[in-house]
Amino acid sequence: MKMKISVALLWITGLAEAFLAIPLIGGGFVISTGYSALGVMFVLHAITLFFCFREYSPKSGSILGIITSLIAWIPGIGWVFHLITAAVLLITAAMTGNRARI
Repeated sequence: MKMKISVALLWITGLAEAFLAIPLIGGGFVISTGYSALGVMFVLHAITLFFCFREYSPKSGSILGIITSLIAWIPGIGWVFHLITAAVLLITAAMTGNRARI
């Protein structure tokens, strides 16, 4: 069975958030891009949210991702939010992917 676009995007954004949650590497990446990585993540989460609405997939991870992209410029809070968002997105993608295959 074919994977939904929304589930694929949940996996992609979840893995990207997990990368940004790595303490020194993720923070260094965000700073080295001049914080534009947060803008890219905002757009990816918005696109994922659009497909989640379209395909009736869970939306909580994408909404949390948008919020994370807006406040992640604050060093300690950003790390925590990236970590939580990555966990929510990956768990949601795994649960939605299993449900879609049944």
